[in-house]
Amino acid sequence: MRIDGHVHAVGTGKGGSGCWYRPRGFTRLGEPLLMRAMGLPLSALRDDFETIYTAALSRQIREAGLDAAVLLAHEQAYRDDGALIEGSGSFYVPNEHVLGLARKHREFLPAVSIHPSRRDALDELERCIEGGAVMLKCLPNVQNIDWNDRRHRAFLERMAEAGLILLAHTGSERTMPVLRPDLASPRVLTQALEIGVTCIAAHCGTGMIGLDPDYFDDFVAMTKRHARLYGDNSALAGLSLRFRPRQMRRIREDAELAARIIHGSDVPVPASGLVMAAFGMIGWDDHAASLEFEGTMARDLMLKRALGFPPECETRLAGLLRRRS
Repeated sequence: MRIDGHVHAVGTGKGGSGCWYRPRGFTRLGEPLLMRAMGLPLSALRDDFETIYTAALSRQIREAGLDAAVLLAHEQAYRDDGALIEGSGSFYVPNEHVLGLARKHREFLPAVSIHPSRRDALDELERCIEGGAVMLKCLPNVQNIDWNDRRHRAFLERMAEAGLILLAHTGSERTMPVLRPDLASPRVLTQALEIGVTCIAAHCGTGMIGLDPDYFDDFVAMTKRHARLYGDNSALAGLSLRFRPRQMRRIREDAELAARIIHGSDVPVPASGLVMAAFGMIGWDDHAASLEFEGTMARDLMLKRALGFPPECETRLAGLLRRRS
C-alpha cells in the first residue's frame, strides 16, 4: 500500500466542520500558492470549502497513483496547566473532522491532534483511538508540547499500548507562530521513544539555511539509538531552503538511514524542483519534467523519486500503522 503520510486537512468552518482558518504573515502571503497547488481558485475559500478541498485531495491521491493519504488534524496551543493560549494559531482542524472524513473516504487515514496538557487529554485520546485514529500529529514548538515532560508519561504509555504513531514537526517552522523554539529538535521525542511509541520526525529535523538551526544530524544520531524512530521527507521538495545536498547524499549512502524515511508531501504546501536543481540535487530536466504535473501531490512524488528516495519510502508506513476500527 503506497501512502502519503503527511497531508493537511484545512477548513473554514462554513459547513459546520468546526474548523477555522485565520492566516497571517507568511501564511497570508502564501495563500494564493497554496490554493494553486490544490488546483483551486481563491474564491473557493468563500464557498463550501471543506467539500471542495476534500474532493481536490481525493483527486490528487488518484492522480499520484497512491492508495491513501494520512489526513492531519490540527490542535490549538495550550499552557502547561491546560489553559488554552488564545490567538496563537493560524488554523484549527478538530479531530472529529478527520475521523469523519476517514469514515466516508477509505483513501483517508485519520491523524488526530491532542495537546497532552489538555484537562480532557486522556479522554480525548481514548475517544480517538476508538474512532479509528492511526496517528497523532503535533507541532511541539508551535503548540507548546514538551514530550519529555514526565507529566505526559501516562498519555504516551496509552499511545504505545494502542500502537498510535506520534508524528511530530521538527526543524524550521515559518508558516505559524512559534512559541517554543527550543522544542524544534527531534530530541523532544526521547521520552516517547523510550516508552515505546513509534515516532516520525517530520522533515527529519531540517532547518532553513541561514535562518534556523538544522537538526538533521541529531535525527540521524537518534535513529542509531532508537529502533522506533522514523523521519518523513515532507516539505523537502519545495522552496523552503531546508534540505541540503549533503543530507541527500547521506541518505543515499546509508542504507540503514534510508530505511527510516517515510514518504510525505505536506500538501497543500506547493512542491517545486527549482531549489534542488539549482543546488545540483536533481537535473534541470527533472525540474522541467515536474512542471508537467498539475497536482502538487504527484509532482512531489516525482521529485522525491528524482532525488533518489527509494520506492520503499512510499510503502513503509503501511507496515507501521495500527489497524483501523
